[in-house]
Amino acid sequence: MQRRFTLKALAAAAAVSSLAGLTALPAHAADTIKVGVLHSLSGTMAISETVLKDTVLMAIDEINAKGGVLGKKLEPVVVDPASNWPLFAEKTKQLLGQDKVAVIFGCWTSVSRKSVLPVVEEMNGLLFYPVQYEGEELSKNVFYTGAAPNQQAIPAVDYLMSKDGGAAKRWVLLGTDYVYPRTTNKILRAYLKSKGVKESDIDEKYTPFGHSDYQTIVADIKKFSAGGKTAVVSTINGDSNVPFYKELGNAGLKAKDVPVVAFSVGEEELRGVDTKPLVGHLAAWNYFMSIKNPTNTAFIKKWSDYAKAKKLPGADKPLTNDPMEATYIGINMWKQAVEKAKSTDTDKVIAAMAGQTFKAPSGITSMMDKKNHHLHKSVFIGEIKADGQFNVVWKTPGPVKAMPWSPFIEGNASKPDEPVKK
Repeated sequence: MQRRFTLKALAAAAAVSSLAGLTALPAHAADTIKVGVLHSLSGTMAISETVLKDTVLMAIDEINAKGGVLGKKLEPVVVDPASNWPLFAEKTKQLLGQDKVAVIFGCWTSVSRKSVLPVVEEMNGLLFYPVQYEGEELSKNVFYTGAAPNQQAIPAVDYLMSKDGGAAKRWVLLGTDYVYPRTTNKILRAYLKSKGVKESDIDEKYTPFGHSDYQTIVADIKKFSAGGKTAVVSTINGDSNVPFYKELGNAGLKAKDVPVVAFSVGEEELRGVDTKPLVGHLAAWNYFMSIKNPTNTAFIKKWSDYAKAKKLPGADKPLTNDPMEATYIGINMWKQAVEKAKSTDTDKVIAAMAGQTFKAPSGITSMMDKKNHHLHKSVFIGEIKADGQFNVVWKTPGPVKAMPWSPFIEGNASKPDEPVKK
């Protein structure tokens, strides 16, 4: 069955590449700089990842309109790993080995990133990863433009424990069954215990990718919440968020009774959901579309104009979200680093990335840490509004430095804050 799925996915990916007319043409190799775009355009993660592919293409169009990089136009090479984790590795080999891309922008789930990691390290490629993740990783060949746990998960729990956040005493840790939710929840469990939360007040649950029946789980949450003020930390990924939130609404589980804070639900995931019953539930991110500042206004307009011009799905209601912002920061910082290095050579670009800054739509000047390949990011907690947007209810005073190695995991204290040179 897995082999059949892989063959189907390979065929689908080939079709997407050729249909989009984005397959690289050898004749132009010397005139362009090729950029790999590695996002699922089909399968369970397409709901979240397709828009990131379009964000890369928008940024490439924008850069090319201003003269490209080092006097050359950027040429996107788009592939579809189809939410199939081993296929991410195969597509990475193709992009680096066959297509000779200078950089790859891609992945959402940690399992896809973990699949790609040994390939980019072995072939000395460069991956920009734009999504919040569990940490516990540092690679010379990866720049992490999403949040580490101390830039999302820990602040969210702190908020829910506070008086303003409802003073939660009991915790349901609910996630999709793979490395990101399990590692994040391992960190959160240790953190909650350090704050005096008893084992019996933590309930941990996992569902497979693509899971759609949340009736029993939501009923269990309701029952568990009878034992004291309860909050749910959701690390559900992909299209499973739609049935989960629908079931919350069906069960009448309101935010004032049992608030849910999500780490993988933004404006795009709420597009297909009736948000009225979900008003007041929370998400923790480093950017929301509703943030008011001139840089964000310009970013939203840019995206809206692009979505309409390209007739993208949902162009009648263009939405921006956190991983789109992280993608946009990443490609612009990469461009700046290439120009600083005067080369697309991987090692030269890595050296030039240290300390790069970019005015982010979140309103801060985002900086790539000089050592640990992570962005310094502000943290925002937003409440879902009836229109599917978020009202920011809490934020950090300024950018927070990422801690890739969580102090709540044993043995991390001695780990270096920079990639080990192999």
